[in-house]
Amino acid sequence: MAEPAPGLSPLVDLINSLPDPDGTWGPPVTTETTLNGVPYAPFSKSDKLGRMADWTDSKDGRDGRGRQQYNRNYRDQQVYGAGSASLFAAPMAEDEASFSVVSNVRDTGKARFGRGAVFTRGRGQRGGARQDARAGGRQQLQRQGRAGQQYGSGYDGRGGARQGGGARARRFGWKDYDKPARSRDASINIKPDWKLLEEIDFNRLSKLNLDADDGEDIDSYGFLYYYDRSFDKQPVKSAERKLAVVDRAVYNVTTSSDPIIQELAEKDEATIFATDSILSMLMCAPRSVYPWDIVILRQGNKVFLDKRDNAALDMVTVNENAADAPLEASEGSKESINQPAALAEEATYINHNFANQVVIESETQKVDMAHENPFYSASHETEPPASKAYKYRRFDLSTSEEDPTYLIVRTELDAVQKNAISGEDQFVTVHALNEFDNKAQGSGGALDWRTKLVTQRGAVVATEMKNNSCKLARWTVQSILAKADVMKLGFVSRVSPKVNDKHVILGVVGWKPRDFASQMNLQLSNGWGIVRTIADMCLQRDEGKYVLVKDPNKSILRLYEVPAGGLDEDDEVAEGEQEAEADAEAEAEE
Repeated sequence: MAEPAPGLSPLVDLINSLPDPDGTWGPPVTTETTLNGVPYAPFSKSDKLGRMADWTDSKDGRDGRGRQQYNRNYRDQQVYGAGSASLFAAPMAEDEASFSVVSNVRDTGKARFGRGAVFTRGRGQRGGARQDARAGGRQQLQRQGRAGQQYGSGYDGRGGARQGGGARARRFGWKDYDKPARSRDASINIKPDWKLLEEIDFNRLSKLNLDADDGEDIDSYGFLYYYDRSFDKQPVKSAERKLAVVDRAVYNVTTSSDPIIQELAEKDEATIFATDSILSMLMCAPRSVYPWDIVILRQGNKVFLDKRDNAALDMVTVNENAADAPLEASEGSKESINQPAALAEEATYINHNFANQVVIESETQKVDMAHENPFYSASHETEPPASKAYKYRRFDLSTSEEDPTYLIVRTELDAVQKNAISGEDQFVTVHALNEFDNKAQGSGGALDWRTKLVTQRGAVVATEMKNNSCKLARWTVQSILAKADVMKLGFVSRVSPKVNDKHVILGVVGWKPRDFASQMNLQLSNGWGIVRTIADMCLQRDEGKYVLVKDPNKSILRLYEVPAGGLDEDDEVAEGEQEAEADAEAEAEE
């Protein structure tokens, strides 16, 4: 054999050292498709190689300048292995979704469109500013301030609701990281010996459904004055009606203390008993944000939906459903009169006096019910009774003929008025919305009622539907339960934003309750489903006392079983605190 040429010996040795199991030169054949756990990308020998580094081509078909590329030669071809790019894509971190980049680079004068757009105006156009490179940033801020004033105090230039007015407009999501965390306290002290039976999420409650009839009247008590139609007219600014203090005897007796309900329970007229205030809170539970609680008594085969004295659901909330609700003192609120508790007391005070002021008190012109007011006693009261009618109505909540289930609720009516066409009497419920300060924190982007209530009444009502969804839904449910013909809503505002004890009536608007419910997307069948579900939970258990609690910070209802005497101690403590406060006030007056 001839010797290899000089210089080729290392190459020959290398070739001879390569594995050649099949008798052909080359690497060994293998079926392995991964290299150290990393998969190979599919390839074809017919694939053509392009540039070594092509910076103008991208996987979304756009070049480096963001322009769309189009190549008709390859529009019908499928690139082999193009779908394998996802195999090598790095997994997205869990916290990247909440990551955002904040840039402090000043925007240029170029116009851009979309969310957060800046619109530049040319020379000579209306409202246009002369674009100067040296004053571009300053003019941009001025234009944003003018745009906020141009579109009013309730909406920004893009048509969306905002919080403040003028140049103080707050963009959605801006400085949300700096918002204090809401941590509300429960409406009732949950003790360790209470047994948790059920925990129901609001999403489950929203899916419940039960069709019920329109109800039937069992009996009626009290009397009604006629509504003063002069309040429906828009008052002149120079002669605004002030909200007067009208002291009248009004009662909010709970279910188990109502003598009429006790008689009906003894006659086995129904299975479930409640008042319209308690029932409306339960039926509108998915809309609620603030904490509340309902006491449920199971006696025999009957269920009583009850409440505690001075319960949270007796107070009228303000802007409960607003995106940026009023802050508590612990959450950074500096104005004490605009805190939720103070606003609730103010709203409750307004509703009490407003309902008494808008009726014409005439003993000769009033509508008497079948019986007198069951709670009023002339020998014990120093004030005359208010215009109030109590109608006890029964609803059929049966799901089958074999197991009939009825509910009796005590409903309330506030006034009566003559139908403008037929002249017949129409029953009326009266409530009042209140404005505290449309520029304060917690106003929910409300419009200025004094200037917008006449010209933009629809926008004012729509904003209130958004900010007070739970409160308005409860009032609507109560009107439908009472079979009221008209629901009157008054608009009451402070004389000055800094004073919470002087108010003026800006106007009154009336609606048919069912029409208002359809505007709010309020389904009574969902509310009846919630009531029947909660009642069945208690009927399936032993006799005793239960408490349904709305979680103060979550959209959850919790049902607790309370041992004997579990709530009596709280009542005694509350009575003791009230007596101590009364004694302290008496000593202070002396």
